Amino acid sequence: MDDFHHNLIGELSNLRAFARFLTRTPSTADDLVQDTITRALNAREQYNTDASMKSWLFTIQRNIFYEQYRRRSKEKEIMESLTQDQVHLQKNDHSHSGEDDINDLSSMLWQLPEILREAIILVGAQELTYEEAAEICCIPLGTMKARVSRARNQLNDLRNASLVAAQK
Repeated sequence: MDDFHHNLIGELSNLRAFARFLTRTPSTADDLVQDTITRALNAREQYNTDASMKSWLFTIQRNIFYEQYRRRSKEKEIMESLTQDQVHLQKNDHSHSGEDDINDLSSMLWQLPEILREAIILVGAQELTYEEAAEICCIPLGTMKARVSRARNQLNDLRNASLVAAQK
């Protein structure tokens, strides 16, 4: 094992402590540490051996945390917007039923590319964790998270397009 790996392993407890401070939940903190290590290993050539490994890793971890925070905030905003649109539609269209919503969602799901549809079904409909879904698909955790995010964005775009078409 080389110095880089040895130093990285030596900082694991510090990374866990910082991640728990940022996230406040052990399971989310563990995910953040894993993402940090993955990114650090992928960016190994960018590490300056004269710099502090701890500082470099904490910078990576903090950046990942805030990227995820912004993504969650955006997802929450989109979901709230969808809920408000749904309430608005229900007030204006009393003939719209829950069965129509299910048919609309099913139709939109089939418009997604297969890999995105698979990801959103596993995480959304089957209620698997990102880790479980990634393991099932034999892909890295970050790839699964990205696929679910892209699927949600595309579903939102499809829903917005159908709302615009319905208003015409």
